[in-house]
Parts: sequence; C-alpha cells; structure tokens
Amino acid sequence: MDIAVKSRRFTGSEGVQEMSKDLGYTILLDIYAPLLTGKQRDTLDLYYNDDLSLGEIAENTGVTRQAVMNCIQSAEQRLDELERLMGIAAKNRRIEELLDEIDGMALTGENSPGIYGGGYMISGITQEIRDLL
Repeated sequence: MDIAVKSRRFTGSEGVQEMSKDLGYTILLDIYAPLLTGKQRDTLDLYYNDDLSLGEIAENTGVTRQAVMNCIQSAEQRLDELERLMGIAAKNRRIEELLDEIDGMALTGENSPGIYGGGYMISGITQEIRDLL
C-alpha cells in the first residue's frame, strides 16, 4: 500500500520498538474483512479504525502486546496476499482515476466535437472502466 505513517513507539520487554502504521490497510480491511479470522478482523479494527495502541488492545483483549503485534502482522500479510490475488483495491483506485479524468474533460470541454476526435476519448475511458469491472 502507498500510505505509510510512522505512528508510535511501543515499549515492550525487548525495549523500544517502532511500528509503522500503513493507513492503506484501512482500505484493504474494508474490502477483505470477511476473509480474515474474527480475531484478525477485530484486532485490525481496533488498531486502524479505533486508533488504539498495541498496549490498549492487549489490555482490552487480555493478551500481550507481542501477541497483538503478531496478529496485526499476520493479518496485514493476509490482506496483502488477498489484494495480490484479487486486486480489488487497485481496480477501485484506477476506476476513481478514470472517473476523475472524465470529470476533468467535462469541465474543460475536451470532449467537444473537433477536440481530440469528439467522443472517442471518453468512449475509450468508459471502455477501460467496463474492462476493470
């Protein structure tokens, strides 16, 4: 995913450990949550959507911070694997880009007769959207 944010420092039994929050996982979680285990889904929801720390999640669920971190890492790996196999988030991103392009053409009049061959540009873009679906 593209959106990475260094978030917090977590102090564990091994000392200070830094974990990076990749906010792109919130999108993957929205798409693929039903394909995760209940534990993975709940933990990622607390971590990304409720913005709880590892310690807060550990306290709420009765496990160690290390167990929470391991659960988050395995769930993120699963989300990456699902996206690699299905590519739904990438397709959604591309559709949004194409729709933005159409909006831009409409605002600037690029699809007017005589400019860029009339309706052929929008026709090509809408065909690409159909192919993605």
